[in-house]
Amino acid sequence: MTMQQMVQQLNKWAYEYYVLDNPTVPDTTYDALYDQLVLLEKQTGVILDDSPTRRVGGEPLKGFAEHAHLKRLYSLDKVQSFGELQSWVEKVQKVLGNVDFTVELKYDGLTINVTYDNGQFVGAATRGNGIVGEDVTEQVKTIRTVPLSIDYKGKIEIQGEGIMKLSALEKYNVTHPNNILKNARNGVAGAIRNLDPKVTAERSLDVVFYSLGYSDGLQINQQTDLVDFLKDCKMLTNNVFAVCKDFASIRNVIEQIGNDRPNYDFLIDGVVIKVNDFELREQLGYTDKFPRWAVAYKFDAEQVITTLKDVTWQVGRTGKLTPIANLQAVELCGATIKRATLNNIGDIFRKNVKVGGLVFLRRSNDVIPEVLGAADDNGTDIDVPQVCPSCGGRLEQVGAHIFCTNSNNCRPQIVQRISHYTSKNACDIEGISDKTVELLVDNLGVTSVADLYSLTMEQLLSLEGFKQKKAQNVLSALEKSLDVSLERFIFALGLDNVGSVTAKDLAARYGSIEALSKATLQDLVQIEGIGDIVAEGIVQYFSEQQNLEIIERLKQIGINPVYEKPSQTGVFSGKKVVLTGSLQSFTRSKAGEIIVSLGGELASSVSKSVNLVIAGEEAGSKLQKAQKLGITIIDEQQFLDLINQ
Repeated sequence: MTMQQMVQQLNKWAYEYYVLDNPTVPDTTYDALYDQLVLLEKQTGVILDDSPTRRVGGEPLKGFAEHAHLKRLYSLDKVQSFGELQSWVEKVQKVLGNVDFTVELKYDGLTINVTYDNGQFVGAATRGNGIVGEDVTEQVKTIRTVPLSIDYKGKIEIQGEGIMKLSALEKYNVTHPNNILKNARNGVAGAIRNLDPKVTAERSLDVVFYSLGYSDGLQINQQTDLVDFLKDCKMLTNNVFAVCKDFASIRNVIEQIGNDRPNYDFLIDGVVIKVNDFELREQLGYTDKFPRWAVAYKFDAEQVITTLKDVTWQVGRTGKLTPIANLQAVELCGATIKRATLNNIGDIFRKNVKVGGLVFLRRSNDVIPEVLGAADDNGTDIDVPQVCPSCGGRLEQVGAHIFCTNSNNCRPQIVQRISHYTSKNACDIEGISDKTVELLVDNLGVTSVADLYSLTMEQLLSLEGFKQKKAQNVLSALEKSLDVSLERFIFALGLDNVGSVTAKDLAARYGSIEALSKATLQDLVQIEGIGDIVAEGIVQYFSEQQNLEIIERLKQIGINPVYEKPSQTGVFSGKKVVLTGSLQSFTRSKAGEIIVSLGGELASSVSKSVNLVIAGEEAGSKLQKAQKLGITIIDEQQFLDLINQ
């Protein structure tokens, strides 16, 4: 038996055992062939890429490297009642008509993004912020339900959920009495985000695959087709997969899952509903955070009762005070909870909770602990602060919220405003972490974002942990941030309730900070997605003199961005363009940037409104559809000729 034949046979047996749960040979037979392979590898010094001996875990890593996903990973919007779910279904049907939906379990573990190239497993990463995650290749390589090779030869990223089965958790705790794991969720997260891959291997994890990220030509048009592809790749897929045509049938599946949930050998925290057809998904598109074509139905969170010991008040970026409940430690969803949010002063009065009294506690969305209300009438009233707990400044109540008015001298406000300004989605000033911001405020007297641009090399070198290279990187990043786009700058200013999507809308509407600063309440509410509360916050921000002074200082420093409309000129001006197949000269995303810069509009699917299709290698159904519709089609060389003009 050759080494290749040994590897193929062992991988086949492992697939039958771990994925199909249907072993065809006894463990002794597997072990005997495995030992022969180990001996042969030692004798020859050769280890094939997909050898099962690679799964034992190598030497500990020194740290996690960053991995940039080839395509962004989105999280899912959530609903927590059948009424909310029905509204979502009806909203989709209003846009698309009658469509097929898929229903799958929402596993409770850790999202993993796995990359294959030329049929070989080449990497894995955590979700991170959806754009960049942590490289956990060596850890995931130890998981037996992650194939080390697949038949598809293109480059592809596939998402799955890393899980620890409850039976695996039980076995682990028996064999590791000095390292008892509280729950399977923590077990998988701690194993994958562990610098020692051998720890991952010890915990007998699985990955359940469910989503396609980047691919360079794979022709898959529906979720049902994707599941078939994943199975062909010998991957573990969802325990439940149903196709439904309406809300009633979706509800029936969810109710059945709820009944079966106690019998599962793994944790789930909900059900995922998706539009089956990929082209229809593109019609619905995305928000800044979520796809509009999928939603997670969340099961009711577990609840417990514990004692509210006292309440502390945290001061946020805008001066808003948030009450934090300090609790008698209690186990909830496998975690020890000592603190939970009370949202605002209005929430405290509405829930009638008291210090020393019992309260109901749940993990909202199984993540954020939340006090639901009082469980008895005991205790004393919660003291509402009369002055800012951080700076002693004057407080002002607006509706259900309390604000510190001393924005110029309140340390938490200053620290969080600067941290927000330097964050990735804002001015993206690399090297200035939250800890660094605290050092700047406490040691160098930085009190506003404008002060950042006065920092010197000598000042930075005086800070703990700063050497020449780190200090120079910060100064270079500050210089680079002078060219920030208008939408990022608006977001960076930290206007209350203005996220990155709203910032883009404001930039496109007003074109400059000066014009935005003069916007009226009546003007702002005309913009889709901006209601009274957001509009009032924007008007209030620009009415405060200290904010205008900081903007003026930034303008003098050289930050005065103007909105740049997408180019309307170039060889693709007025054309709607579809890219399909794989390109050799550029990545698809880079080619898309070039098309837009030359006046074109990118489309994800072929329709009668498309003017041009650029077909790379292995172009499939989109190319065929374009041919049927008589749309102009060019190849990669013709594309290069056009852009080189």
